[in-house]
Amino acid sequence: MKKQGRKISSFNLAFLDIMFCGFGAVVLLVLIINSNAVSDNKKKYQDLTSEVDKIKIEIKSAELYHSNLQQVLKNNNQQAEEIKNEIEQNNKTAYDLKQKIQLAEAQTLALENHNNLLQSDIKKIDKNNWKKKQKIDSAINERGNKVRQYEGEGNRQYLTGMKLGGKRVLLLIDNSASMLDETIVNIIVKRNLSDAIRRSQKKWQQAMNIVRWITANLPAYSQFLIVNFNKNAHSLLNDQSFHWVKSSDKNQLNSLFNNLSKLIPNEGTNLSNAFSVIRKLNKKPDNIILITDGLPTLGKEKSTRTKVSPLQRIILFQQAIKKIPKGIPVNTILLPLEGDPAAAAQFWKLAVETKGSFMTPGSNWP
Repeated sequence: MKKQGRKISSFNLAFLDIMFCGFGAVVLLVLIINSNAVSDNKKKYQDLTSEVDKIKIEIKSAELYHSNLQQVLKNNNQQAEEIKNEIEQNNKTAYDLKQKIQLAEAQTLALENHNNLLQSDIKKIDKNNWKKKQKIDSAINERGNKVRQYEGEGNRQYLTGMKLGGKRVLLLIDNSASMLDETIVNIIVKRNLSDAIRRSQKKWQQAMNIVRWITANLPAYSQFLIVNFNKNAHSLLNDQSFHWVKSSDKNQLNSLFNNLSKLIPNEGTNLSNAFSVIRKLNKKPDNIILITDGLPTLGKEKSTRTKVSPLQRIILFQQAIKKIPKGIPVNTILLPLEGDPAAAAQFWKLAVETKGSFMTPGSNWP
């Protein structure tokens, strides 16, 4: 049976239009929403990618820093090991030094004990020598004189009453122009001669021989110093320093005698400068031996006078002896000089006041 065709209703068409429109709107809405979602996802992906790259960079930086830290740690461990080895070496060195110090202290103690024994022996020897000297002095006193013997050029020559002992002996030798001769006229003439001739004058040669004689007769334990003076005072040591020399030191003796032989008598006599030397010494002398030929002609203050009267010379002498500390004996060997009559009395008085001695030797001594 043939079906009957349906009638198309306008309502049905309208409904279909509405449905298709709604579906299209839904599809369009879905497309729009999906497009925004894709855009957001793409942006988020790009952000995440940047973050990942940043994290990767940070990871590489961290790995590099970690590597550097490991290297630093390795270096520090190596340095620590080196320091540890150095400390061990230092401890070993310190231990060795400690052992050496202990050994040195033991040796020092042994040396000190040995030195004390030697000093004790020396004291015993000195005591025995002192007793022997007392016996010799007593024997000499029985003959009425104290004599010290000196041999030179085949002849025995003696010095009576001179005190040559002492731990520190200061020898002062006058090398002013007056040491050229005994008379004023001859002094004036000879002071203009050549250096070699002035050195060879008999009076000056006698003064130098006296110095040699005295140093030859000093005790072996003594120390001494030779100082020459005229206008100024100078040490005869090579460096012109003022320190004591052992009487047993042959090299220093030869050096002093060599410098002594080079001296030339000239200029005036300043005894104040000679005695001022005492203050330059590290230890005071306990004996002074003065070799001169008269009272001083110069003092502390400069003078324009060409002549000095006997009274003025005595005043200069009194000013000079004030430089001598108390308790030091002064032994004077006065060589002859005309025109200075007060010299002997003044030097004799100085010997009495200082408990020293005074003598005027003959022209052939020593």
